[in-house]
Amino acid sequence: MNQNFHNKTAIITGAGIGIGFEIAKQLALQGASVILNDLDTTLAEKAAQAISALGGQVRPIGGDASDMGVLQNLVDEAVSQFGHLDIAVANAGITTYGDFFEYSLAQFQQLMAVNLQGSFFLAQFAARQLKKQGKGGRILFMSSVTGHQSHRHLATYGMTKAGLEQLARGLVLELAPYGITMNAIAPGATLTERTLHDSGYNEIWQKITPTGRAATVEDIAHAALFLLSPEAGHITGQTLVVDGGWTAVSPQPS
Repeated sequence: MNQNFHNKTAIITGAGIGIGFEIAKQLALQGASVILNDLDTTLAEKAAQAISALGGQVRPIGGDASDMGVLQNLVDEAVSQFGHLDIAVANAGITTYGDFFEYSLAQFQQLMAVNLQGSFFLAQFAARQLKKQGKGGRILFMSSVTGHQSHRHLATYGMTKAGLEQLARGLVLELAPYGITMNAIAPGATLTERTLHDSGYNEIWQKITPTGRAATVEDIAHAALFLLSPEAGHITGQTLVVDGGWTAVSPQPS
């Protein structure tokens, strides 16, 4: 078993399934101790059991990743259970489609709470702990190609993702003196439990992605683990787009 993350402790929000789960699994199988969060407590527990069965060390914690108490508890539990914190991945997010002319205040506020508020304050709470420890660390946001290109009915969602990329850039001067790197991943079309249920999703993206396929969760996790690794210590304030070249040409899905 590869032990690139031996003796590291990581928090990952929204990790019950999909990209978050795969990042948690790969970190755990490379030696990290993982605090795995999901809004659905049962889903978090099942995810942790699946990773533990493969030999990983995981503690599941359910709760809303936009809630201040939940976020602080994730940091507190990481330190209590494993003695320190090294990595925080703000993966939790929601996608809401909506015509700009009809988009409601309730939709807007919910999207901002999860995608921006939750990510911002996980980063803040984690960075406070990392600063206190004095040994640096890694913080990663989960953005999207919708923060780079226009998608019909996803303007508000894309705004939150572009905001996370700017936050990663904006925090460089505040966090770099403490050895804390802050980056983002912007996945393109990715095959997950959710998207595989969308009729024709895979076929559509196979046709319009230059590499001829949509991303897998493993593709995104591999990129994430690089930015979280010691080898990426001189990379901060950046966004890594993982989309098979789609943003270079940007044909719209039908």
